Amino acid sequence: MTKNKRLIDWVNQWANLFEPDNIHWCDGTEQENQRILDDMVASGVAVKLNEEKKPNSYYFQTDPSDVARVENRTFICSKTKEDAGHTNNWVAPDIMKETMRKIYKGAMKGRTMYVIPFSMGPYGSDKSYIGVEITDSPYVVVHMKIMTRMGKRALDILGENGEFIPCIHSIGVPLKEGEKDVKWPCRPIEEKYICQFPETKEIWAYGSGYGGNALLGKKCFALRIASVLGKEEGWLAEHMLILGITNLKGEKKYIAAAFPSACGKTNLAMLIPTTPGWKVETVGDDIAWMKFGEDGRLWAINPENGFFGVVPQTSMDTNPNAFVSIQKNTLYTNVGLTPDKDVWWEGIGWDCPEGTLDWKNKVYDKNSGEPCAQSNSRFTAPIAQCPVADKAFEDPIGVPISAILFGGRRQSTIPLVYEANNWNHGVMIGSVIGSEITSAVIGLKEGELRHDPFAMKPFCGYNMGDYFQHWVNIGKDADQDKLPKIFCVNWFRKEEGKWLWPGYGENSRVLAYIFDRCNSEDIAQDSPIGKIPKDGAINIEGLDPKNVDIKAAMKIDKEEWGREIQTIDSFYSEFGERFPMELKQELNKLKDRFKQ
Repeated sequence: MTKNKRLIDWVNQWANLFEPDNIHWCDGTEQENQRILDDMVASGVAVKLNEEKKPNSYYFQTDPSDVARVENRTFICSKTKEDAGHTNNWVAPDIMKETMRKIYKGAMKGRTMYVIPFSMGPYGSDKSYIGVEITDSPYVVVHMKIMTRMGKRALDILGENGEFIPCIHSIGVPLKEGEKDVKWPCRPIEEKYICQFPETKEIWAYGSGYGGNALLGKKCFALRIASVLGKEEGWLAEHMLILGITNLKGEKKYIAAAFPSACGKTNLAMLIPTTPGWKVETVGDDIAWMKFGEDGRLWAINPENGFFGVVPQTSMDTNPNAFVSIQKNTLYTNVGLTPDKDVWWEGIGWDCPEGTLDWKNKVYDKNSGEPCAQSNSRFTAPIAQCPVADKAFEDPIGVPISAILFGGRRQSTIPLVYEANNWNHGVMIGSVIGSEITSAVIGLKEGELRHDPFAMKPFCGYNMGDYFQHWVNIGKDADQDKLPKIFCVNWFRKEEGKWLWPGYGENSRVLAYIFDRCNSEDIAQDSPIGKIPKDGAINIEGLDPKNVDIKAAMKIDKEEWGREIQTIDSFYSEFGERFPMELKQELNKLKDRFKQ
């Protein structure tokens, strides 16, 4: 337990409202975790997978209405609508809390209320924060066990007077006495709420049991609330992977990279380089918290302790390190379940066994046109068991960031790689990255292009114009020579339907170029959009000419960029008065460079 009076009072207050049958304070032990998993297997919520094929691993199926983040039911409840900005859904905090208290009343009857203390980031780091989540979902408990550093040690750090981020979650399905539970209790989409209160640093969620809506340490805390903390305290909470890359000489650098969900972050974070002698190691695949060190550089930690990755197309061919990482101690959600209690998904590398159950619990018919695994199905696994986990992911100090990459899925216009001329130009690049819509989001049409600034549009906890200004301010106050270089990359360019770059492990060739640019090697040249590689600067030796067209992949088309600039102009106009003048100046410089 704890002697922290604020925490005890807070738990009691919510217990009085939720009216659970029991209260369980999670200690984070393996025994506790196993007991909860065993109970879920006994009740039919979970399936224990084949111990020989997937040791200590479990399978879950959600309700078909509860398979992804629900952006249209996610709210930033700041005091004013302007502080939330037009990219967020807004409801006044007092009105939202009144609504939520009504539906929270008695919401945990017949269930156990779990109290989950957790650390986002390595224990004891000056970059870490403590949170406590209240939930009535055992699925959330076992996932938070993997995704965060959860349990008694977090309470010990909190001590008697420590502050914590309060996180409230209920699936919203109370049980009457004797009533049988359903396998995946949740509310309909229109009754789900994922609410962040930036001024009071609170998270209140209701109605969903799925990942980002229910594991409140993830997007809600690590990005929406942490982005507000970063703005107030002068640091960055970002939707970025962190990787370490070591060259032939044994020199190592760390790179952070922002890509929208399901656009290759996990693949890049666990890259196996095809460039002989180079090595890539994983610090994290999704979130980076970056603060300035005493040396003036930006140092980053991954606040998470596990991977919560998209499963389909993960194989020994596409991402061997991810595939190896999920062969044991893994929780699978909404994939196929084979007759021998193994898992299957599209792109796994072999045919689906006869009699496999699809994610809707029906025998899979490969001729039906329907997928066996839901397109946003997930694996949850500890970072520590990744074959290329960087030891520094546990380092409280973090890692120094030499470069920041931005990218999305763009079939034209954006070249394979280019470098910002300066920090503000890099902020402009980050502010206008775009990507095709993926299945990770409900309520948007797949394939459409939308701007997703810094890959943070669904995750920024305040006005995005102010967020851009915060990035500009970070650069203003820093030693310019110690700031990371900023690059834009695009592995997804096509011409006449054909990929121009092979991607996957070959992306290490681009990372090697970026590494050398961080050492100020003279291998770049000026262009209207920024610095681009000189001829031959990217090593394509050994690549099949049928699979790569470096000239086309690096093409800068004036007409395409004319349309791009018009799109950027229109996008920037959406932000009104709270848009940084510095980015307007960078856009004007871009226009001028194309006139020369």
